[in-house]
Amino acid sequence: MKKGFIVVLVALLALGGSAMAQKNIKLGHINSNDLMQIMPGRDTAMALLQKEVEDLQAEMEAMKKEYETQVNNYLAKKDQLSELIRKSKESDIQKMAERIETFQTNAQKLLEDRQEELLKPIVDRAKAAIEEVGKENGYTYIFDAGVGTLLYSQDSDDIMPLVKKKLGLK
Repeated sequence: MKKGFIVVLVALLALGGSAMAQKNIKLGHINSNDLMQIMPGRDTAMALLQKEVEDLQAEMEAMKKEYETQVNNYLAKKDQLSELIRKSKESDIQKMAERIETFQTNAQKLLEDRQEELLKPIVDRAKAAIEEVGKENGYTYIFDAGVGTLLYSQDSDDIMPLVKKKLGLK
């Protein structure tokens, strides 16, 4: 992605040098990570997500304890069990290990989806405000300093104060 962006930027500079010289280009930058930290609703969304993480972790711990108990009970009685019962218990233990693994995978996916669901409206509001500030103030390009896509910023305006004002933030 970065390589593609750099290649496009270099091509624009090389091919459009004379056109760029004629057009006044106004650059801006913002640190989206800093903006997200102060966005209204973010703390509530993160608290909800944290509660869901804790609930899933508690369930996972309960499953692991049950698994350990079954393994320990099996190992303690293994020599006293008939082959049929031993194989049945081993199968039960294996199935439980598979359920734990499936639960972990599903929980991770669930949390990723939930984070996307909770943060999307907040991210969309921030993007809309950035776009409005860009249009209202005549910016040609606005770079995100928060994710490392800023290549050079000496002649770039930090638009964070304008976006905060647009969002009604202090």
